[in-house]
Amino acid sequence: MSRDKQTPDAQETVRKQQRIQREQDHRDAEARAQAKGQPDDANEGKKAAPGPHREEPAPPMSRQHLAKPGLEAEMAQKPRFAAPHYQGSGKLAGFATLVTGGDSGIGRAVSVLYAREGADVAIVYLNEHEDAERTRELVEAEGGRCLLIPGDVKDPAFCREAVAKAVKAFGKLDVLVNNAAFQEHAQAIEDLTEERFDETLRTNVYGYFHMAKAAVPHLRRGASIVNCGSVTGLKGSKHLLDYSATKGAIHAFTMSLAANLMDKGIRVNAVAPGPVWTPLNPADKPADEIAQFGAGTDMGRPAQPEEISPAFVFLAAPCCSSYISGIVLPVTGSVG
Repeated sequence: MSRDKQTPDAQETVRKQQRIQREQDHRDAEARAQAKGQPDDANEGKKAAPGPHREEPAPPMSRQHLAKPGLEAEMAQKPRFAAPHYQGSGKLAGFATLVTGGDSGIGRAVSVLYAREGADVAIVYLNEHEDAERTRELVEAEGGRCLLIPGDVKDPAFCREAVAKAVKAFGKLDVLVNNAAFQEHAQAIEDLTEERFDETLRTNVYGYFHMAKAAVPHLRRGASIVNCGSVTGLKGSKHLLDYSATKGAIHAFTMSLAANLMDKGIRVNAVAPGPVWTPLNPADKPADEIAQFGAGTDMGRPAQPEEISPAFVFLAAPCCSSYISGIVLPVTGSVG
């Protein structure tokens, strides 16, 4: 199924996010120039926990800095999303699903497993067309239909349009996955401009709100919404003040919306991942810092997207979680 042309709003959002990134990159370069005697690879040598049936990549990760919004196709060290160990069993057979940020990272991994479980998948994404086309190929290879819908989730009109297109293409909507996000670190609160705070809040919180509001009229009893939270929303993060605040808001939004929609028979849950190897983080951290991404977890490494996506299947599939609503499921790589 074909995708639409990129919208002017999406182009403007990409330009804004790249400008925010350049400003922070400049601050980071100045900070590195002033730093002396700082240990670089403090966690090197730590034994990382294995993944499903194999050893997973562990720090040091590939030193690479991506321009926002970040293309998975450009990552030197590719994320693992295919989950070859995961066997589908029809848990979502006949379901129509919509995944925001579905072009890459966690969203791609979720889209692949949803298709493997029998679902059709509409993918909402900003402008990462190359990644989105690849994800469509993967979904269709699993036997699912795939619709690509580029645009900006900050725009409520676009969100209504995206839901309408998915319903028109598939005849219904059973699952909404809110996953699209913006993240840019800051060393100090003084570095957080109102513009940057607003971009993070409107993408991560307003985007979830707009998509949920657009989707609910089309969701029937037994349908579900799965939101992507974060360990930063549970524990905070000293250099992700705005991002952490939005993830905490998403957790509260999840629990509140679950209560609000209970009488309609619509379940709402969230997954709170720890560090995951996706384009989001190399498009945030400088190359020298991203090398140690995930090393601080108890497992000593970041998750791969294929280690997070089964949780999204679990929470979407009524056969697994029909009696679960309003939870935030931590998948963090750390004890507690």
